[in-house]
Amino acid sequence: MSVDVRLRGGDLATADTNAVALPLLPGKETPVVGSGRETAAALGVDLDAVLMRESAKAEAGEVLRIPLYSGAVRAIYLVGVGDASPRSLRKAGAGLARRAKDEAVVAIAIRSDRADAGLSALVEGLVLASYRFRAAGAEPKGWQTERFELVTEAPKERQPVLDRTLAVVRAGLRARDLTNTPSLLKSPQWLAEQATAIAAGGGLGIRVRDEKALVAEGFGGILAVGMGSTRPPRLIELTWTPRGAKRHVVLVGKGITFDSGGLSLKPNDGMVSMKTDMAGGAAVMAAMGAVRDLGVRVKVTGLVPAAENLPSGTAQRPGDVITHYGGRTSEVLNTDAEGRLVLADALAYATARLRPDVVVDLATLTGAASLGLGRRHAALYATTDALAAELTEAADRAGERVWRMPLAEDYAFALRSRVADLANIATDKRVSGGSIVAALFLSEFVDGCPWAHLDIAGPARSDGDEDEVTKGATGFGARLLLRWLEKMG
Repeated sequence: MSVDVRLRGGDLATADTNAVALPLLPGKETPVVGSGRETAAALGVDLDAVLMRESAKAEAGEVLRIPLYSGAVRAIYLVGVGDASPRSLRKAGAGLARRAKDEAVVAIAIRSDRADAGLSALVEGLVLASYRFRAAGAEPKGWQTERFELVTEAPKERQPVLDRTLAVVRAGLRARDLTNTPSLLKSPQWLAEQATAIAAGGGLGIRVRDEKALVAEGFGGILAVGMGSTRPPRLIELTWTPRGAKRHVVLVGKGITFDSGGLSLKPNDGMVSMKTDMAGGAAVMAAMGAVRDLGVRVKVTGLVPAAENLPSGTAQRPGDVITHYGGRTSEVLNTDAEGRLVLADALAYATARLRPDVVVDLATLTGAASLGLGRRHAALYATTDALAAELTEAADRAGERVWRMPLAEDYAFALRSRVADLANIATDKRVSGGSIVAALFLSEFVDGCPWAHLDIAGPARSDGDEDEVTKGATGFGARLLLRWLEKMG
C-alpha cells in the first residue's frame, strides 16, 4: 500500500496535522513560499532567525527540521526546492519523505500557480521515496507516514493532475513490488497469475500461453531458456483496446524470473540480484494496469515472455541451435545471454501476427549498458529519430533518464554463425560493444517495424536510496511508458 496524498485548502496546520512543511527558494534572503513566515509565527517560530542560524541554502532536497514542544504540530520542516524545476521538486519531495518518516500526517504548502509538471514531480518524490517492499506476511519497517496533504488554493481544480500522477506513480510501485518478490515465489506461472489479476482490475484482455501452447506455436527461444527449470515458461499477452483506436503499440518486457546463467553459470555474487531480471516485464505489466485510468486512446498490447534460466540435465547447452517464432535460428554460444532469446520470440510474434505501428521493448539485457552509462541511465536504441525523441521526452517528464545509443550496423558481422542465422553473442573478439550487439540481435526480429529497445540493466535496480529511488528494484520504465502512451492519439 502506498502513502496517501491529498489536496486540500484551508490552514496549513489542522487538528490532525503532525508536521508542516514549508518550501524554501534559494537566495540571499532565502524566501519562503506563500505564507510560510506567518504559519511559522503562528506556531511560535521566528523563521528568519532560524534561517540565519542554520545557514540554510535551500538546495533541492535539503531539509531542516524545527522541533515544536507544544500543540498538535510536532515539527516544521523547511524544504529546499532549488530552482523549482520538476527535477528539483522531485528531489525535494523525496528529501521530505525520508526526513519526515516518523510523522503520521504532514501538510505541505504549495504555490497555487505551480505548473502541473511541478505538482506531479513533487508527488512523485513523496510517494516513490516512501516505498518499502513488504514481503509476504511481513510489515514494512521504519516508515510511519500515513498521509501527505498538499495545501493550496482551488484544490478541486488541481485534482485531475493529482489523480493522473498517482496512477502513473502507483504503476511504478507495482513494478517495484513485482520485481522485488523473491524468486522462490516468483515462477513464470506466478507472474502470469499477477498479470491475470492486473487484467481483471484494469479492464484488459489477457491470454497466457503455457508450455504446450508454446511448443504448438513454435516459440523456440522461450522454450529453450526455460527448459532447465521444473517451473515451465509462459508467454503473457495483455491487451487494451479502446473505442476508436487508430494506432497499435506493442510493449515487450523481458520476464526472466530468475537468471542463474544456465549452464554458463554466473558466480554467486552475480546471482544475488537476479530476482530482478524480470524488471522489464514488470514495467510492462504495471504500465498496462494503468492505461485505463489514464484514458490511453491507442490500442496497446503487452507481451512478457517469462522463463526461469536454470542449469539441469534438461537445460539448453552452449552450441545448441534453436528455432524462434517465425523460423529464424540462433546458435546459443552462451546460455547466460538468454534475455535476447526470449525477446526475439516475442518481437517476431508481435511484428508477424499483431501488425503494430510501433514496438518498444524493455530488458535488463547487458552489463555493458551500465558500464557505459552508469546506474541511472537506460541505453535507448531506436530505428527512427522521431521515436527516440518521443521516448526521451517521456523519460524526462517521468524523471527516468535515457541516453540514445547507436544501432551500429558495422558491428552486425559479429553475430554471424556458421550453423544458424545468428549467434546469440559476438563471435568476433574485435567487437566489444555488448549492449550494441545485443540490440542488433533483437533488430533482426522486428521486420522493419518502427522499434525501440531500452536496455535497463543499470537503472532497474539500486544499491541504495537516492532521491526518489529506493534500494532494490526501482520500477524503471513503467512511468516512462505511461507518459509516452498518454500523449499518443
